[in-house]
Amino acid sequence: MVGSPLADPWPAPRPTSPVTSTISLPGSKSLTNRALILAALADGPSVVRRPLRSRDTLLMTAALAAMGIGVVDEGDDWRITPADLTHDADVDCGLAGTVMRFVPPVAGLSTGRISFDGDPHMRNRPVGEVLAALGGLGVDIDDGGRGSLPFTVRGHGSVRGGTVVIDASASSQFISALLLAGARYDEGVDVRHDGKPVPSLPHIDMTISMLRARGVEVDDTDANRWAVAPGPIGAVDEAIEPDLSNAAPFLALAATTGGEITIRDWPSSTTQPGDELREVLTRMGCEVSLDDVGLTVRGAGQLHGVDLDLHDVGELTPAIAALCALADSPSHLRGIGHIRGHETDRLAALARELGNLGADVTEHADGLSIRPATLHGGVFRTYADHRMAHAGVIIGSAVGGVLVEDIETTAKTFPDFAGAWLDLTGPALVEHR
Repeated sequence: MVGSPLADPWPAPRPTSPVTSTISLPGSKSLTNRALILAALADGPSVVRRPLRSRDTLLMTAALAAMGIGVVDEGDDWRITPADLTHDADVDCGLAGTVMRFVPPVAGLSTGRISFDGDPHMRNRPVGEVLAALGGLGVDIDDGGRGSLPFTVRGHGSVRGGTVVIDASASSQFISALLLAGARYDEGVDVRHDGKPVPSLPHIDMTISMLRARGVEVDDTDANRWAVAPGPIGAVDEAIEPDLSNAAPFLALAATTGGEITIRDWPSSTTQPGDELREVLTRMGCEVSLDDVGLTVRGAGQLHGVDLDLHDVGELTPAIAALCALADSPSHLRGIGHIRGHETDRLAALARELGNLGADVTEHADGLSIRPATLHGGVFRTYADHRMAHAGVIIGSAVGGVLVEDIETTAKTFPDFAGAWLDLTGPALVEHR
C-alpha cells in the first residue's frame, strides 16, 4: 500500500470480523512542534528524538531553518542548533496552527523580515490576538489590520516583553505561543486572559511542563494568568511520546468491530489531551486497561451514548462524534464551540457529513446532539481536515459503502495513515459496499 496511488474518494474498509492488533503510533505533533520551538531558542544544541514527521512538523522545521536555525536530520531524530536570527524568510504555515501561532513570537527576536502565509483556509483561522500581543510587547507587525494571514513580522533582535492581556477563548495556542518564546524576552512575559473560558487547557499544561523541564520559571498560580520569567532556556534532548489523539480511530476500531487494540508505549502520565480517550471509551462501554506494554481497548459489541463536555479535549470531537453516531442511545457533546475555528468548522462539518450518511444530528452553538439512527454508505467529505478523515474511517469500519474524500489529508499528523489502516483491517477481510 505504501507509495501506491489512493482512490479519491477512498473506500473505507469494513472489517468482517473483530480486529485484534498491537500497533505503534508516530510521535505527538503537539509535543514535537513545542520541542522544536524550545530547541531553537535554547542555550545550546539539542536533539528531538523520534519526532513526528508529518506535514505540520516539516513545515515547522522549514520555518526555523529559513530563519537561520540549524536543523539536521539524524535518521530517527532531529538535531537543532540555535543561531542568531538575522535572515529574511518566507514561512509557509500550510494548515498548521502551531506554525502560524508559535513562530511569530520567535520571529520577533530576529533582525530579519519574516513573512507568513499558508493554505487558503488558514486565512480564516484566528491569530489576531497573538499579533496584537506581540505589537504590545514591542514587535513590528504588518497584517493590514486583518489580524490574519498573510502578515509580516519585523523584529529588532530583541523583544521588550512585559504584561499583555488577550482573549484566548478561541485557542489555547495563543497563550502557548507567547509562553514558549517569553523567557527570551527582556522582561519575560506575563499573559493574562480576559474572555470566555480558555479551551484545551491540557495543551497549556503541556507547554508549561516542557518549559519547566528546561529550567524556565513559570508562575501559573493565579487563574487566567501565566507568567514566564526572563532567562535562558536549557538545551534538553527530548524523546517524543506517541500522538495519543491520533490513537482515536485505532482504538475506535476495537469498539466498532468488537475487537482488541493495543497502542504500544502509552505513557502512564502525560499532558496530552488524547489520554482522555481512556475515560471516554470506558463510558461508551469498552474495557480499557493500561500496563507496561501500552493501552488496550476491548470492544463489547455495543456502544452506548454519552453526555460529555469536551471543552478541554476538543480535538477528539470528530472521532467521538463518529462513535456516538454508532451508539445505541443518545449523546450530547458540548463545550466545543471553539472547534469551529479549527482546520474547518468541525461542528458544521460533522453535522453535515454524519447527517449525509443517515445520522440524526442536531448542531448547537457549542456542540452536537446525536441520536440513534440507521446509517448507510455515501461520500464523507473531509474539508482538508485530518480529524474529519478519522471520523469517516470510523463510520466506514461499521457501515458498508463509506467513501472518504481526500484521505491523504491525514498526512498532516500521520504519514501513510491509509496504509496503516489497511494493514490493520486486513485487505482480504473487508468489504467496501
